[in-house]
Amino acid sequence: MDAVVAHGQASIEKGSKSFRTASKLFGPQMREDAWLLYAWCRRCDDEIDGQEYGFGATQMDLPERRRRLERLHRLTRAALAGQTMDDPDFAAFQRVALRRGLEPRWPLALLEGFAMDVDGRSYRTIDDTLEYCFGVAGVVGVMMGKIMGVKDPAVLRRAQDLGLAFQLTNIARDIYEDAAAGRVYLPADWLAEVGVAADPKAVRAPQNAAAVHTVALRVLKCADAYYASARRGLRGLPARAALAVAAARGVYREIGRIVARGGPAALQTRASASKPVMVWLLFRGVGLTAWSFLERLRPPEPRPPLWTKV
Repeated sequence: MDAVVAHGQASIEKGSKSFRTASKLFGPQMREDAWLLYAWCRRCDDEIDGQEYGFGATQMDLPERRRRLERLHRLTRAALAGQTMDDPDFAAFQRVALRRGLEPRWPLALLEGFAMDVDGRSYRTIDDTLEYCFGVAGVVGVMMGKIMGVKDPAVLRRAQDLGLAFQLTNIARDIYEDAAAGRVYLPADWLAEVGVAADPKAVRAPQNAAAVHTVALRVLKCADAYYASARRGLRGLPARAALAVAAARGVYREIGRIVARGGPAALQTRASASKPVMVWLLFRGVGLTAWSFLERLRPPEPRPPLWTKV
């Protein structure tokens, strides 16, 4: 393992228990490429939020955040152009982007998603929230699809759906954490229906906890529609890739269910699946993968009329 790959592995081990576990199910080359892409995604996210592997936060003024975003754009474009990269995260990204032929529009779309955070974008409707989810996660699903060798646009659309489902789950899980950072991703229309302003202080107010949790449940219900769509894409993946995706899908969906079962109190903590549950979900993923391959004997089902940009 060379230094670039070792850096990618260290990044995913520090940054995501769920994705680290799922990545072990890929074949060697695909696993390395997943690590490399993760390292760049993690770096971009941390750079904008002033975090380290998704934890902690540094207070920054708007000009500094914009300087950081511009630097990410500059380095990403340089990496895509094949320039020498001294930064390990961008060296990792360059290797996977050039090897897998990632179209520049996808990584640049991710940076546009982070620009929504920098600009303090507000989200009035669920479609507005999904636009954000696409920018920071849906495009990652598409790029992962490319890493898995997917060429069929219909399968890439299902990969996008899994990214959307993951981010909707994150939004429901991290409501208080995001509000503490001054952000509200819940649709303002949905909050208004339960009498809560789309304001970080109102979202975190103890008297609004039950109402905010009902909105979280609506977000998770929306996520379920995208999880269901993504499941239909397993049939278009290589066997080990399908198993890894099924495992990640199961773990993240379980996180949403923990938030749902926990009631308003679940918003106080960062929900995660326990190790025994993850092992169970891995075995369940084996069954789901096997079933998805049997489905190849039937014509593919059309994708439901869900939000999409792919």
